[in-house]
Amino acid sequence: MTSFPLASLVTLLVLLLMAVTGVNVGRARERYGIKAPAVTGHAMFERAFRVQMNTLESAALLLPALWIYAGYIGDRGAGVMGIIWLGARVWYAVAYMSDPVKRSGGYGLSFLAFVGLWLGALWGVGRVMLH
Repeated sequence: MTSFPLASLVTLLVLLLMAVTGVNVGRARERYGIKAPAVTGHAMFERAFRVQMNTLESAALLLPALWIYAGYIGDRGAGVMGIIWLGARVWYAVAYMSDPVKRSGGYGLSFLAFVGLWLGALWGVGRVMLH
């Protein structure tokens, strides 16, 4: 059996990040009196909500690329790029909550990590298909 400990750890940490952003939205709903299903009403709630949604959207792209990369290229590279993505997404979230204008650094780095995983996954799949 092939083992993917780093990709597995990154996946668990991505799930934790998604859970934390969800909890933050719930706390912001309560703090700012935003009743479900509303998603607008106070700037700080809206920031928390956008951080959560952007994280979910980005994770939906990341996770398949992470696992395809791990399977076809290697667990170590997938894990390193996944950790970079995680750190960048935390940077993004903290920056977005303090001042949305400052979110671009975290976003850009997380996007580069995703692109690296996606291109590596594509190369790995293509290499196998051509042989």
